[in-house]
Amino acid sequence: MNLTETRKQSARNWFESLAARIIAAFEALEDAAPAALYPGAPGRFVRTPWARNEGEGGGVVGMMRGRVFEKVGVHVSTVHGAFSPDFAKQVKGATDDPRFWASGISLIAHMRNPHIPAVHMNTRMIVTTQSWFGGGADLNPTLDAARAPDHPDAVDFHARLKTACDGFDPDWYAKYRKWADEYFWLTHRGEARGVGGIFYDHHDSGDWDKDFAFTQSVGGAFLDIYPQIVKRRWNNAWTDAERHNQAKWRGRYVEFNLLYDRGTTFGLKTGGNVESVLSSMPPVAEWP
Repeated sequence: MNLTETRKQSARNWFESLAARIIAAFEALEDAAPAALYPGAPGRFVRTPWARNEGEGGGVVGMMRGRVFEKVGVHVSTVHGAFSPDFAKQVKGATDDPRFWASGISLIAHMRNPHIPAVHMNTRMIVTTQSWFGGGADLNPTLDAARAPDHPDAVDFHARLKTACDGFDPDWYAKYRKWADEYFWLTHRGEARGVGGIFYDHHDSGDWDKDFAFTQSVGGAFLDIYPQIVKRRWNNAWTDAERHNQAKWRGRYVEFNLLYDRGTTFGLKTGGNVESVLSSMPPVAEWP
């Protein structure tokens, strides 16, 4: 096995192991949540394998509809093939050779309690004639008061991501936080999707081991901080008005993912599993 193939396998193994750890952590939260606010049986993930065309890889869709997690998807995929001529022009390193390989994890959690923010995280490795990492994580509160940048959830989420970045380069957090603020922006509304986080793409410092370790650090940071935020907020009772406000911000999430999200476009353009690609859609959303 040559160096590139060894790196591909290492990345794939990490994404799959991270997904397993996150699924276990989320099911543990389902078990431990207070029954008074979250009646019924704890949720469990249903894993559904899928294949891309014939012999071009595939993945596993992991979905749970629980008592705390109203809808959450944790997915892994490893696919390869060739981009269409038009799409190849939009992808780094694919203009002259459209062949690609991609592996990653993606998740989105929509919570039953509007006091618990929704969250998104993904990390991936892509190989064309070049290779790089991408990903990030961002927090999406669904109550107006929680969308303040100095809210404790936002402060702690950003602090944990900063720690993940600072272990590799003191400039990366500011760079990738700014990128997230710009990326997760609803241009047509002139407002942010949430309170941000970090976003990075085409990440290639020239040191693959360092870049892979950084991507692992981002995944580990998410697994560390998000369950803490869930536990911090899950005792807060909610009102019908707060559920309607949650549904409004979920609508904004839909707008972003259908209009601007690169991952949605990449998944659909490369023959990804449609249910997996669109699983980020919330179970309930509202528009005026």
